[in-house]
Amino acid sequence: MRIITIIFLILSSILAAIILFLPEPDGFPILEYHQVTNEPLDPDFEIYNVPPADFAAQLDYLQSEGYTTITLQDFMRVVHGKGNLPDKPIVLTFDDGYEDNFSEMFPILKAHDMKAVLYVITNQIGQKNYLKLNQLKVMQQYGIEIGSHTSDHLDLTTLDAHTQRRQLRESKTFLEWSGLDTIYSLSYPNGAFNSDLVEILKEENYLTAVTGEASLNTLKTNPYELYRVHIRKPRFGLTEFKFRLFKAEFFAKIRNFFRSND
Repeated sequence: MRIITIIFLILSSILAAIILFLPEPDGFPILEYHQVTNEPLDPDFEIYNVPPADFAAQLDYLQSEGYTTITLQDFMRVVHGKGNLPDKPIVLTFDDGYEDNFSEMFPILKAHDMKAVLYVITNQIGQKNYLKLNQLKVMQQYGIEIGSHTSDHLDLTTLDAHTQRRQLRESKTFLEWSGLDTIYSLSYPNGAFNSDLVEILKEENYLTAVTGEASLNTLKTNPYELYRVHIRKPRFGLTEFKFRLFKAEFFAKIRNFFRSND
């Protein structure tokens, strides 16, 4: 057993070394946030919170590295030949639709002159600690893209086709009928998806969807299977944030390596 473990570690080290020295992958990262607050949270949710000071420091770092934020509508315009991406694009996404996205995240975003994509659970809108419709409208008017995180944040892959469609259609329709601009993007609850869901999204006039799988995205990436890197509460400041960015690049290298050897 010990010999097998040693062999596994040696092979893993060799593979990691090979991947590290592979050419830099093309593409841009999509970052996945949830809450931005200094308020005490349930321990189960605290890991999904980036305190405001840390969030501001992360945006400072992105600007110093020359990143330009875009929305997924911007991305799709380029996919369809209407414009070009900036030199170093990046997408900031926020899941669930917490109220602190307006009170804490939004002012920091505006101070950095950045964009984002905000995915809301529509049956939570107006509930305690969640965004209100008027706040969503203000953020959309500024340039934040509003997307759907379904009606109830259920794992879509566990539902029958009729219920899947209802979760996707009703959330989109509610937002649009409430006075928001057309909703084009979805965040899969828990990042779970399959090919059947992709077909329903197309039929319901969604143009993009984000997953929970890490990698970089290019103009050739399936727009219904966009990669994201989860940004958790930092324990080691910007070092951990830089590692998360590297994680997207590392997984892109792995994917490219195995595609080239198929």
